[in-house]
Amino acid sequence: MLIEMEIGGRLLLAAILGGFIGLERESQGRPAGLRTHMLVSLGSCLIMLISVYGFAGKGMVYDPGRLAAQVISGIGFLGAGTILRDGISVRGLTTAASLWLVAGVGLAIGAGFYIGAAVTTLFAAITLIALEHIEKRYIYSKSMLIETLVINSPGELGNLCKVLGDLNINIRHIDLEVIEDKGQANLAFVIDNKNYPKSTIVEKLQQIPGVLRVRCK
Repeated sequence: MLIEMEIGGRLLLAAILGGFIGLERESQGRPAGLRTHMLVSLGSCLIMLISVYGFAGKGMVYDPGRLAAQVISGIGFLGAGTILRDGISVRGLTTAASLWLVAGVGLAIGAGFYIGAAVTTLFAAITLIALEHIEKRYIYSKSMLIETLVINSPGELGNLCKVLGDLNINIRHIDLEVIEDKGQANLAFVIDNKNYPKSTIVEKLQQIPGVLRVRCK
């Protein structure tokens, strides 16, 4: 059986590693931040401690993996709450994944798998912090998301595509969402843009008759 000090140490380490990842999410203004990640990691660690050591010596047959498995499946409900739909774009997938990851970190620490938990936390930090800068510099600097709200009438999509084509902008993907009761439609374009600032693209698209709103991300 574990002594009380070691139990406390595992719980403390789980809270620290979970909070380390949560701190990065907090700095990005995500819906699940420092406290949420700490609690998920801490709770997962406690459940693993109970699962592995709570029934030892009780004279019964038990499966230490049963409670741990419930954590992995149950964390999906919490992660789903961080996924938000903003028009036709989706946000929060990375935060949902980080919650799932810190649950695994907590389980690992509860089972005494310290090296695995520490290395996973390190790699997660590299993924969230370092790779974000790489994406912004080499990927997102070329790709851009344009969201438009237009009157749902024939020719609107063609007008938008023509303006982007005149600017020599390559369209990589188009999404359409029709709002039937208002006679409007959301049109989203993923484009490759190397030559024009966002303000220029927004200004050109807003000049099209029937365009009600333009947002560039």
